[in-house]
Amino acid sequence: MPELKCTVQSCKHNKNFYCNLDQIMVGGDHAKKAHETCCDSFEERKGNAYSNVTGEASPVSQVQCKAVECDYNHNCVCHAGKISVEGSDACRNEQTECATFVCNQKK
Repeated sequence: MPELKCTVQSCKHNKNFYCNLDQIMVGGDHAKKAHETCCDSFEERKGNAYSNVTGEASPVSQVQCKAVECDYNHNCVCHAGKISVEGSDACRNEQTECATFVCNQKK
């Protein structure tokens, strides 16, 4: 599983730049650039509310990925050693991105 760092502080799953979900989904079926991807697991935090998931956020998460053109995507699973999800003030998942995305021009 990749190390997942997340700067999306407006997401209710973000705790100290880590995600408290065991698995996230990266969207971007037709992405050719990082800004064309997004975190489909994003949920906007309302006030100081965090998700109901108990326990601490882990630095690693399983990452399912719809960005089939990404070099790290193998059978819809991310195989990067580290990934970064960005979008510090996002209100919707479309305002987030997988900054680790690398387009594989050979696919």
